[in-house]
This record gives sequence, structure tokens and C-alpha cells, in this order.
Amino acid sequence: MTFTAGSVMALPFFAAQAEEDTPWVHAISMHGTPALEEGQPFPYANPDAPKGGTITLGVQGTFDSLNSFIVQGGWTSARGMREREFGNNILESLLVRSYTEPFSLYGLLAQRVRMPDSREWIEFELNPDARFSDGSPVTVEDVIFSLEVIEAKGRPPYRNWYAAIKEKQVTAPNRLKLVFENGDNRELPLLISLAPIFSKKNTDFDTFDKSTLTPPVGSGPYTFKTIEPGRLVVYEKNSDYWAKDLPVKAGFDNFDEIRIEYFRDETTLQEAFKKGLVNALKFRDPARWANGFDFPAAQNGDVIQRAKPLGIPAAMQGIAFNTRREQFSDVNTRKALRMLFDFKWVNENLYYGLYTRTAGYWDNSDLSSIGRPASDREKKLLAPFPDAVAPDVMAGTWRPADADGSGQDRKVLREALNVFGEAGYGLQDRKLVHKETGKALTFEILAKNEDEEKLALAYIKTLELLGIDASVRSVDPSQFEDRRTKRDFDMVFNTWYASLSPGAEQYGRWSTKAADTEGSFNFVGAKEPAIDALIDEIVAARSREDFVDAVRAFDRVLISGAYAVPLYHVSDDWVAYWKDVVPPQQDSLYGHEFDTWWSAAAAQ
Repeated sequence: MTFTAGSVMALPFFAAQAEEDTPWVHAISMHGTPALEEGQPFPYANPDAPKGGTITLGVQGTFDSLNSFIVQGGWTSARGMREREFGNNILESLLVRSYTEPFSLYGLLAQRVRMPDSREWIEFELNPDARFSDGSPVTVEDVIFSLEVIEAKGRPPYRNWYAAIKEKQVTAPNRLKLVFENGDNRELPLLISLAPIFSKKNTDFDTFDKSTLTPPVGSGPYTFKTIEPGRLVVYEKNSDYWAKDLPVKAGFDNFDEIRIEYFRDETTLQEAFKKGLVNALKFRDPARWANGFDFPAAQNGDVIQRAKPLGIPAAMQGIAFNTRREQFSDVNTRKALRMLFDFKWVNENLYYGLYTRTAGYWDNSDLSSIGRPASDREKKLLAPFPDAVAPDVMAGTWRPADADGSGQDRKVLREALNVFGEAGYGLQDRKLVHKETGKALTFEILAKNEDEEKLALAYIKTLELLGIDASVRSVDPSQFEDRRTKRDFDMVFNTWYASLSPGAEQYGRWSTKAADTEGSFNFVGAKEPAIDALIDEIVAARSREDFVDAVRAFDRVLISGAYAVPLYHVSDDWVAYWKDVVPPQQDSLYGHEFDTWWSAAAAQ
């Protein structure tokens, strides 16, 4: 008996390689061993959570697609189909991630898994009970199809990950072994384990890369009930959900219905929350968090504010430079512009002093290079690239410019002007002009909401003191994503989310290849050999010590490249909610997970 599909290597089942020395396990981890024994529920979900009721969540923006894995719909797909914050409601993967650990995966569609220490291959054994929402079984053929359709039609980085599979061996009717060229990318088997699994019979290979509002058939706990493009998506609980009794799903998927409503701007979304039209809302703006709860429901206790410390590195929020633009091609120009953001003024006058200044890409964690001199191993990793890291960054003494909060700190302005001079700029008739080209420094900052616009205007006020002609353009979220994807911007607001286990996703954010790849996350256009080499080191690290050194060295290169004006962060996760929904007592490292909440009415 054989099985053939696409690039599958068909093997007789009796001839499949046994690999008896590699044991089958219930979970795998990037470094070390998984924390949970087989059968243990995830600690941030309440196994006794009541079932039933409805939760309404709100987001700013719009949607016109139901496929987030392709270029065309990557930025404008409906929320909640598959994501950490709202849940994997439609699509599932072979393994599922526990968010109380840096990077550990447990069995879901695959009930068991095995992988050698070399990580040259990984093998999955499907759960015989796994079913799609139409009742059909999840098969090895569906898994192979899913990997191949995204490899052929998907957007980076997914396409690149799945293309690294060299052989697909069916080793039993419910087993699939994936073989890689080598084990250099030690994260790759884990990333493959998180691939979304589609139903082959219900998914059109030829049109997969086209934006669509046809609901995908998945194996998740919900199905689509209502789809109103740009306004509303409603998920309805699948009463026949195949995994509802699995330990890894205990305490998850508690609502009968999940409504996600879309709002044109943040102010409208906030007002909807105040009126009770949205049950729970994540806050990012300190001004709204500090002063937005003067309405009756909040004052009488019907609305609760919940701040929980995050267990992950701070996200890097910044105003990114498009280094493809001539005016930002010189790193000294970017460094000088980076110096002119007066964090103290912004924090005190706009955000009530609630923010902390961001410096690097893994602040608040042992992965950060800030305040730490480079180790001997870091220096060895960086030795082939002597110009990639600035001396003060290598020594661990670099910090963002510390303006005095006046909005016109003369000392910082003079220092910035000196750095501009190294890039060839000087003041002429109160304008900052390049001495060779005669061109004045001018650019536009792209914003998608009033909060970003307000921040950009504060930054521009300081820039004007050095004769820099900057402006801000606000567009709606869909235009913003379209222009960002097409690299049609000078500077743009961006957030680089961080984890305790950075890996191959960094290729899509920073690699030379990604800089010219449509749909990649390398918005800044970074093309730095040191970046490429250090990402290779990160994904190949076999020990925690080597991994930490590689990430810190990487952090130093990104900081030295001045790819963005670093902004600020909070160390807490801010969520407010009405008393008709209930969060669990324990949160994940990443903060709130709405798929672990439940209805207060269902508990009565």
C-alpha cells in the first residue's frame, strides 16, 4: 500500500524507517524539555470554566478576506480565525503552543510526535479522532496538502518555512515524517508543527492565493455564523468539536458565540466599549487608560480595569525608516533623527508619565543587550562584521538620547547636528541641507490613527528646530497596511513584537532576502550581512547560552543600524472588561487570552 501526493516520497508502510532510538512524546520544546506532563491542562486556563454565553470584542480597522496566509489577504483578513489574542477558532495545527513557556508545543491534531536531537526530521502521529467541522477526518493527505498549498501560494515567511521540507514520507496510515536538508535551523520543525491545516477537499489549490470571503473549513472549535465584510464576523461554537475533551483544550473555547466588531477609529471603538457594546478591550494608550474611565459603569464597578505584568520582552514600538529612500540610506542620518525624539516631553505631556523608554528589541529580558557589555562569544560572532556594531553598543553603554523634556534641549540638538554633519548635512538659511546634493532633508510620516498622528506632530515640532521639513499623513487602516506592504512610505509606525524564543520569524523581518520580497515584514529594507549571519546563529543554537549570546549580538546590530526611532512601552498588559465576562486568575506570559475567558451568566 502506498500514498502519493505532490512532492511526497511514497513508501510502503512495512518499509517505513522505524527510527526506534527516537521515542514518541506528547510534547517538544525549542530548548530544554516541556514543563507539563502528559494529560496536564495549560495553567493559564481554568478547566472548570463554565460553558455558554456570548463575548463581543472590538477592533479598529476593516477586513475583506478570510485568508491571512497569503499576500493579498495577509493584512486585511478577519480577526479571530487563528491568533493568540482571540483564539484559534477556525484553523488548528498539529501541535499547540503553551504560552506559559518560551516555546513548547503539545499534541493537538497530532497525538504524538518525535524528533531526533539533530532535528533533521520530525514525525507526527495524527489523532484518530481529529475531525474537520464538516465531520470528515483530518488525514495525512490534508496535512501534506496544507504544507504544499502554502509553499506554493502563501506569503513569506510561511512559504519559506514549508519550502525547506525536502521529503514527506507517509510511514503509516496516520503518520507523516518530514525530512529537512539538515538540522541547521533548529526551530524549523517547531514552526512546521504550527502550520494551519486545511481540508483538502474543501480548499481550492488554484485560487488559494486570491483574497476570498468563502469561509475555510477547519478543525477548530468554531464555525462562521455571520460574515459582514468590514463590519462584523461572528463565530458559532461547534457542538461536535472533536477536541473539546483533550487536556490541552481544558478551559478554552468557553463561549457559545464570539462576535468581533470593526470600528473606523479608536475613539469610536472606545465609545462602543463605554456603552457596553464591546465586552472587553485591550488598551495601549496611557492617556485613555488613566483618564478614560470616568463613565458611570466604571465608577460603579460594572467595568473593571485589569493590569497584569507581562512575562515577555517589551515590544519594540518605533517609527521605522524606509532605508530604500535616498534620505535614509545613510545610517548617520537615521542616528541623528533617532536622537530628536523627546521622550520625556511626550511621556509627561501626552501619556501621564506611564511609559518607559524603549531602547532595544528585547528590553526587560535576559535577551537584551542594553546595559550589558558584549560577551566573548558575542565578540566572536561579530568579528567578521567589524563595522556592524557601534562601540558604545558593543560596550553596553549606549542609551537613547535623554532630552530634558523641554522639547528643545539644546545639548541634544547640538549633538544631533554633529551627527548630521557626518552624513553630509549642514544648516543653510535655517534649513538642514545636504552639502553635496543641495537637497533639504524632507520626509513624510505615515500614521493610521489619531494617536499616531498626535505623536508624529510632537516629534515634528522638535525636528523643525533643526530645519527639517517633515510632515504627517493619516490614512485609514486598510490604506496604511497597503502602503506599508508596498513600501510606499518614508517613515511609518511599526511594532516589532518580541518573545522569549525568537527564531526563524526574524528572517521575514530583517533578512536581506526579505527586504525585496513582497509581503515580508522587512519594512525598513534592512540589507546587512551581519543580520543574516546572526539569524542563522539564533536558529542553529543548541544550548540556551549560545542562543542568548546570538540574540544579544543580533540586538546590538539592529540598534547600531538605527532602523527606527524607538518609542516606549509599558511592562503591564492593560485590559478593561464588563462584569458579564470573566478572565481566569492566571495569565500567560503574553498577557490576556480571550479564548480562556467565560460568561458570568453561564457560571450562575
